[in-house]
Amino acid sequence: MSFQRFYQTWFDQLKEMVHQLNQAPKPATSDQHRELHQLLLQNVVSHYYEYYRVKSLAAKNDILSIFAAPWFTSLERSLHWIAGWRPTTAFHLIYTESSILFESHITDILRGLRYGDLGDLSPDQLRRVSELQCEAVREENAISDELSGWQDDASEIIGLMGDINAKMERLVEILEKADKLRMKTIENLVELLTPQQAVEFFISSAHLQFGIRRWGINHDRQRGNP
Repeated sequence: MSFQRFYQTWFDQLKEMVHQLNQAPKPATSDQHRELHQLLLQNVVSHYYEYYRVKSLAAKNDILSIFAAPWFTSLERSLHWIAGWRPTTAFHLIYTESSILFESHITDILRGLRYGDLGDLSPDQLRRVSELQCEAVREENAISDELSGWQDDASEIIGLMGDINAKMERLVEILEKADKLRMKTIENLVELLTPQQAVEFFISSAHLQFGIRRWGINHDRQRGNP
């Protein structure tokens, strides 16, 4: 199976998983509800693991096709950081969702009511989110610098100077570092958030992904792009 066909299947499965997440009881008021949240989260995390595992194999076979990514729309590709989503985007999403929910619940919060959602992030959670964001920024910058160094050697590639295969292998390594940071970000947030909050995070991030893809498809169709 080509990676393009794999991605379409994977994307369709993600939609079904998000549907299941949406159906999960919120708030989780019983041990059964919490166990269901944990199971759903394990399934989603495993789904992302599978994506990056297969992507790594495809990159080793043809790294340039992974960067070209014809299975994505023009809009999706324009937003990519090293052939994928920028890890720090996850933290911006957390802050945005937390602020929206907090404001919508402000009256109830003043009355002492809690929903256990992303609007109920504790001070310790907010502090940890900030720390993780700073760590991710540092790692993003380091990987970006590596890619810049690789791109600076483009003249050697064009002039057929040096070992081209070695340069492609180096690009694969840079991509794998970026993907590891993406997966690390997911793992850190699942560990930091409560199961209910993690479920809401995955729903929000998936809806953002679905929306961008939908807009991208419409944009490409209007301009006659394949």
